[in-house]
Amino acid sequence: MRLSDTEFSEHVSQTLARLNGVTAVSLGGSRATGTNHAGSDWDFAIYYRHRFDPDNLRALGWPGDVSEIGGWGGGVFNGGAWLEIDGRHVDVHYRDLDDVDFRIAEARKGRFDVEMLPFHRAGIPTYLVVAELALNEALQGELPRPEFPEELRRKAPDRWWTQAKFELAYGRGAYAERGNLTGTAGAIATAATQAAHAIMAARATWVTNEKRLLEVAGLRHIDDVLTGLDTEPATLMAAVDAANQALDKAVTAAGG
Repeated sequence: MRLSDTEFSEHVSQTLARLNGVTAVSLGGSRATGTNHAGSDWDFAIYYRHRFDPDNLRALGWPGDVSEIGGWGGGVFNGGAWLEIDGRHVDVHYRDLDDVDFRIAEARKGRFDVEMLPFHRAGIPTYLVVAELALNEALQGELPRPEFPEELRRKAPDRWWTQAKFELAYGRGAYAERGNLTGTAGAIATAATQAAHAIMAARATWVTNEKRLLEVAGLRHIDDVLTGLDTEPATLMAAVDAANQALDKAVTAAGG
């Protein structure tokens, strides 16, 4: 018989918590924030100190793919697993507590890096693992619940918006002036996402992914700039200029 959601969450989290080296397990994503639907994935993070052996996760026999440490490119997203458990799709993320402690300390100083990750137009800020602690639900063990640091609120918006302005300037000169529709649209999309990060940081609001980032930042209207574009350079340059103006207005209004 299929487990209820509560039973399923308890079963998976307790099983993961028993793995050697794991000190805590959290539930993340839409199921932690209450925005999930019936078919939403399950996102779990396992927190370990110093060392975790993915072979212990493989030994559970759950169907799917289990990466090595660093198998997802390294950085703060240092690996995990895509699994099928009780007919549900489950993502498991590896979280090294030594690195997490470092990212917390850096965020408190207003410092962060941006790492490339598939499915993310702007990449991910390294304070994402701090955001997870603030937003996710600890199911097993104890985890800190950090507030949004004042220094990060003060410094991050300018950094994100500076990147967005560079993206738009390059997109205008390298793509729009040459009639490159794809490059121009990509530059606007990336800059809009960066501007959204700037707005959310100015609001001292954590971000863990880009799925609804434009909506929550109030930038969904940027779609209007991209509608009906063609390969005419004048049209593309006008679109970049319009995006620049709209994003600048939104970031300034947010205090970025």
